[in-house]
Amino acid sequence: MGVYETDESGPDAVPRLRFAGKIGSGFTARARASLRRRLDELAADAPPFDPPPPRDYRGRWGGDLANVTWVRPELVIRAELGGWSRDGLVRHGAFKGVEAGHEPLEVTRERAVETRAAVKAVEAGLPAVLPDESGTPAARLQRSAPVPFSPPPTHLHPWSATADEIELLERMGRQGAWHVGGVELKLTNLDKVIFPPRASDPGGPITKRELIRYFALIAPAMLPHLAERPLNLHRFPDGADAPGFWQKALRPTDPKWLRRWREVWVEAREANEHVVADGVATLCWLGNQAAFEIHAWTSRLDAPWRPTFALIDIDPGTTTTWDETLVLARLFRTALEHLGVRGYPKVTGQRGIQIWVPILPNYDHGQTSDWVEKLSRAVGAVVPDLVSWEWSKGARGGRARLDYTQNASIKTLVAPYAVRPAPGAPVSAPIAWDELDDPDLRPDRWTIRTLPDRVAAVGDLFAGAQTDLQELPPV
Repeated sequence: MGVYETDESGPDAVPRLRFAGKIGSGFTARARASLRRRLDELAADAPPFDPPPPRDYRGRWGGDLANVTWVRPELVIRAELGGWSRDGLVRHGAFKGVEAGHEPLEVTRERAVETRAAVKAVEAGLPAVLPDESGTPAARLQRSAPVPFSPPPTHLHPWSATADEIELLERMGRQGAWHVGGVELKLTNLDKVIFPPRASDPGGPITKRELIRYFALIAPAMLPHLAERPLNLHRFPDGADAPGFWQKALRPTDPKWLRRWREVWVEAREANEHVVADGVATLCWLGNQAAFEIHAWTSRLDAPWRPTFALIDIDPGTTTTWDETLVLARLFRTALEHLGVRGYPKVTGQRGIQIWVPILPNYDHGQTSDWVEKLSRAVGAVVPDLVSWEWSKGARGGRARLDYTQNASIKTLVAPYAVRPAPGAPVSAPIAWDELDDPDLRPDRWTIRTLPDRVAAVGDLFAGAQTDLQELPPV
């Protein structure tokens, strides 16, 4: 993809097509076939970007870009973007359609502005800036306006909290109004202990303030995995060591700025109005509600009956050791490699391991359940002494269950980076496949105190799960 930018002003300024990354998801089989035909007609001998993309972009093109087919920049698409990287590339893009009849030179990049800047602009008689649907102020560029090319100011993006906002949270009293991500958020009981400490943790108990701070820090990595998906919430208002409760529907008293999505097909009961996380403020609001164990649907709002994941859930039994859980995870790794399928593993933050297989939205939940069941039974047949297929935990004899039944419209698994109700606030953390062989790996190894530094060091290891969509091969 590319967007037009102008480095200089004046009547002789020439817009240049700047490389802006790629779109890797949102395509149906029909859309892929149609786009391929149209792109074949636009084939060109040289890249249209000025400057050309870096030779090592995504590590896929090699040193001479010999395996790339370039096209003339004449096809305009509509896409949903998760944000911009520091080097000016789109993050977590999803294809939404072709914009027929649009002039390519009109494709420029929108930039966020602070509310105070918008107010000053209006007071100065400049064009008014209106907020977008998420409540975040956004300025639409004039078609003729010169726009110097530089990465967008990430501190103004609604998926991120600024350093000043984090500092204000630390300095607040027990409660008050906090501005984050363009929203005023009312916080309460900030010094209330939500998680008891681990015996080995010198940091002591974890308060609600620290939980909200974690969500503010992890938002850029977590929000792409929640975007456009209804959420089911597991809330613990009395702390992680007290009973919690599930909440699917927002309440009338919940803030009006929250993005909502109501089920439209329900007849036997009242439809739930789910929250949809579209910014850092929503995550911080969830933290204030002690709704830290977040489950996102496997499908998206535009196709609620078409999951974008096939879920593999290794659920240890009462006598299953961690080494035995690792054996099962490694067997799944081998099986997926044999099938040529890419899966993304994560530890659950409690005892298990999950593997999410991103798929094209061409399947229903019954098809994904059948596929995962066949794969799981093949793995279980290798180590039958470790696995039980009984539904009831009491009938499993302490053995693990490979729970393919989680592939259902009414069921969800804990989201990446969500927090589990246990001492120390462990987190469901994505891992690399080779970490299954790390002797220091544990299912609750990372907590809200340690995971932000890990993500800063290794990045979002689950990022590909949103774009690496595949067909499911026969098992």
